[in-house]
Amino acid sequence: MASLKEVKERIKSVSSTQQITKAMKMVAAAKLRRAQDRTVQLRPYSEKLSALLANVSSGNSDAGFDTYAVEREVKKVLIVPVTSDRGLCGAFNTNIFKAVRAMMQTNNLSDRDVEILPIGRKSYDFFRKKGFTVIDNYYEVFGDLTFDNVREAAEFAMEGFVNENYDRVVLVYNEFKNVATQIVRTEQFLPIQEIAPEAGEATTNTDYIYEPSKTFIIEELIPKSLKIQFYKAVLESNASEHGARMTAMGKATDNAGELLKELKLTYNRTRQAAITKEILEIVGGAEALASS
Repeated sequence: MASLKEVKERIKSVSSTQQITKAMKMVAAAKLRRAQDRTVQLRPYSEKLSALLANVSSGNSDAGFDTYAVEREVKKVLIVPVTSDRGLCGAFNTNIFKAVRAMMQTNNLSDRDVEILPIGRKSYDFFRKKGFTVIDNYYEVFGDLTFDNVREAAEFAMEGFVNENYDRVVLVYNEFKNVATQIVRTEQFLPIQEIAPEAGEATTNTDYIYEPSKTFIIEELIPKSLKIQFYKAVLESNASEHGARMTAMGKATDNAGELLKELKLTYNRTRQAAITKEILEIVGGAEALASS
C-alpha cells in the first residue's frame, strides 16, 4: 500500500492537472464560439455557390470552363489534409491521417503518386516524417486565419492543376457538426464535379443567361468560388478543432475528478490504518508495562 505522503502528492498532482484541463476547456469554448459563427455564416453561401459552379461548368464545353473541369488520367494527386497546429484534441488529427491513407488505398495510389499540401503543423510534421513530398509554404495559416492567407494555398493548388502538375486535387478535413461530433470529409476540389440530383429530384437543363458576359464568369467567378470552397474547408476544420479540444478537455477534467475521489478514499483508508496501527501499538505497550 502507498504511503500517506505518496498519496497526498498524487492528489496534489491530479488536482493541478484538473485545473489545467478545465482552463483549456474554457479557452476552447470561447474560441469555438467565434469559429462556429464564421463557419455557419459562410456555409450557406459556399454551398449555394458550389452547386451553381458545378451546374454551370457541367453545362458548358467552353475551354475556360474546361480549365477547371477537365478530367485527365490520374497520374499525380495533390492531397490537402487540414489538421490543427496543436494536439490535445482527441482523435481529431489521427482521423485525418487515416482518411488520407484510406483514400490512397481506395484509388490505388502509392506515395510517389501523391504530393501533400498540409494545412496545420500537425499535418506537416506527420507527412514529412512519413517521407511524402510536402509543400511547406502554407501550413501555418492558422497563426493568422484570414481569407487572404488561405487564398494563397488555394491558388497554388489551382495553378498546379491548370499547369497539369496535378491531375486531381483532394481536400481532407473535419466538418463541424456540433461540439461532440466532427465528420471527416474527403472532397474532390479539382476537377470540378457535376452535382448529381438527389433521389426523387427531377433533372432539368438550365439555359443560363450570363451577365455581364460568359468570359467574365469564366475568368473571375469560377476561380473566386473555388477559393471560397477551399476557405470553407479550413474554417470547418478550425471550428471542429476547438469543438474536439473542448470535448477532450471536458472528458479529461471529469476523469481527473473521478481519480481524485478514488485517491481521497485511498488516503482516508491509509490514514485510518495508520491510526489504528498506532493505537494497537500504544495498547500493546501499556499492557506490557502493566504485566511487568
